[in-house]
Amino acid sequence: MGEKVIPLADHRYAASIPSIPERLDPPTGLLGDRLGRPLRDLRISVTDRCNFRCSYCMPKEVFDKHYTFLPHSSLLSFEEITRVATLFVAHGVQKLRLTGGEPLLRKDLERLIAMLAALRTADGAPLDLTLTTNGSLLERKAQALKDAGLQRVTVSLDALDDAIFRRMNDVDFPVADVLAGLEQALRVGLGPVKVNMVVKRGTNEHEIVPMARFFRENFGGQVVLRFIEYMDVGATNGWRMDEVLPSAEVVRLIDKTFPLDAAEASAPGETAQRWRYRDGAGEIGVISSVTQAFCRDCNRARLSTEGKLFMCLFADHGHDLRALLRGGHDDAQIAAAIAALWSGRDDRYSELRGAMQADTGSGQRRVEMHYIGG
Repeated sequence: MGEKVIPLADHRYAASIPSIPERLDPPTGLLGDRLGRPLRDLRISVTDRCNFRCSYCMPKEVFDKHYTFLPHSSLLSFEEITRVATLFVAHGVQKLRLTGGEPLLRKDLERLIAMLAALRTADGAPLDLTLTTNGSLLERKAQALKDAGLQRVTVSLDALDDAIFRRMNDVDFPVADVLAGLEQALRVGLGPVKVNMVVKRGTNEHEIVPMARFFRENFGGQVVLRFIEYMDVGATNGWRMDEVLPSAEVVRLIDKTFPLDAAEASAPGETAQRWRYRDGAGEIGVISSVTQAFCRDCNRARLSTEGKLFMCLFADHGHDLRALLRGGHDDAQIAAAIAALWSGRDDRYSELRGAMQADTGSGQRRVEMHYIGG
């Protein structure tokens, strides 16, 4: 197996200041990239901090008490985030997902949610406003999040076995508290809830069927469990291909106990492949970015907590929108810059990785998961 070598990485990634096009065409909501992919989903990281130290995201060997996170002055303000989100909505974005780090660590997050919940698409429809959390603070914050206008939450949970879960989050946090947060989210109306389980071979694959059984038999079909392949995001998680359990194997494991049938995608560009239990007891999803790339349908952009725009989860270079926001540029100029960036997008890292071409030779490290969200 060999010894892991985990390189230290700074969190300040390469970024260029976007150019302002000479022609400022107004947004039409029909923006496409070089591969014809529309812009529909914006994922917004509101903090680079997290209270967990999961080995696949923020290993304690790197993110210890000496690690320097971004100062508050570097973060986009709620007003800046809302301004950027408004411009993306004008270009066709219909869904906003708040991420981190752990987004519930951002002070007064409910105020931002209320600001974003007020946004409307060109035809007057509300946005799909969601949040991904590790669940540690969800029990006491769920009601305030709902009252502010949040619609749904996704909870990360990698095991039901308490000892395994505590070992994976590496801060000795108990499963029971995450489940209590999930229950409270459903109680206040933040459902259906999605639960994301990152599967890492040799660590938690024996939890796959118990997780499936538990969420089949509880919560009245209001929880959808999704299994995520362990991904090679960033450079600090010591990723190895032999620790990836392909989603096809996950489906086979569950199907042996609870027969499954393939289901149609619920929306264009959906990351998860859906599988329904044959007996009607709900469904699961699998996200297979390592073994079954879905780049050709990717309609997502990602905004870091300090305002860098990334076109791909596996990007090694961002675009500094904060420089435009704080540089005196008006909305028409920034909207045109965003349009130029998306129109020039041809990212498809996972497809190239599958074809053994993913190393671009740039020499730059890819963005870390905690910095940009999932």
